[in-house]
Amino acid sequence: MWLFLAFMSAFFLGFYDVFKKRALKDNAVIPVLLLNVTFSSIIFLPFIISSANGWLCEDSIFYTHSYGWEGHRYIILKSFIVLTSWIFGYLGIKNLPITVVGPINAMRPVMVLIGALTLLGERLNVWQWIGVSIAILSFYLMSRSGKKEGIDFRHNRWIIFVLLANVFGALSALYDRYLLDPNGVGLDKMAVQSWFNIYQVGMMLLVLLLLWYPQRKKSTPFHWSWCIPFISIALSIADFVYFYALSQDDAMISIVSMIRRGSVIVSFLFGALMFKEKNLRAKIFDLLLVLLSMLFLFIGSK
Repeated sequence: MWLFLAFMSAFFLGFYDVFKKRALKDNAVIPVLLLNVTFSSIIFLPFIISSANGWLCEDSIFYTHSYGWEGHRYIILKSFIVLTSWIFGYLGIKNLPITVVGPINAMRPVMVLIGALTLLGERLNVWQWIGVSIAILSFYLMSRSGKKEGIDFRHNRWIIFVLLANVFGALSALYDRYLLDPNGVGLDKMAVQSWFNIYQVGMMLLVLLLLWYPQRKKSTPFHWSWCIPFISIALSIADFVYFYALSQDDAMISIVSMIRRGSVIVSFLFGALMFKEKNLRAKIFDLLLVLLSMLFLFIGSK
């Protein structure tokens, strides 16, 4: 069951990246991100209200448990980690081809495994080491492909931003397992997803008022795009099935994270067909290497 949910999450994550890329075209990043978290909060707010008033049964998959400060402090930290990842990620995808960003994002399972290795005391087997090695090779080849488009992986700040987004994203994935694990914090999946979006609205309002609004006339102006609400819809569905997958007792975060990165297939296809991006032949080879590394990680994690 959790494997199917992970694949469904990957499918919607691909569309999330496509809508995000489209909405950010010649657009201000911070207002778009604020609207994204606001629409996501609106989607989940009815479940919070219905659960608090007893309109939803506790056995409903949409039931949202209420917690005191003991639970919400963990969710606030989750909000900060995710928002940091999103800010870096939004800035990166705005300024880079999606056919470059997608394969880099697909390397996140490697970071999750490294995190599990260093933070959770896990050990990589031979298959996993092969997968990590192939992923590192693919990143090197991606840097060579990027140079053909004038992208220097070592000195391009947008590449660094995408890498930082993935580091914080991997940290978030490891933290998710801890939040939902009965042996960890043991929080309800709906409570985590609902409230971390709401806390992000407050955080993004501060970012907008302190950083973007005073400089708005000197930076990229904001304009409305109908892709913005679809960012929230695609992400909400992707995260809902992701959290539901992690709530399964036998779910493995390393495999779930790896499968979710299969979203690169959707974003890559749209990058080729909709955005007419260049140098696709070399990028396809890089993408195949990333997918091969994911296959070895999958075999090693079974």
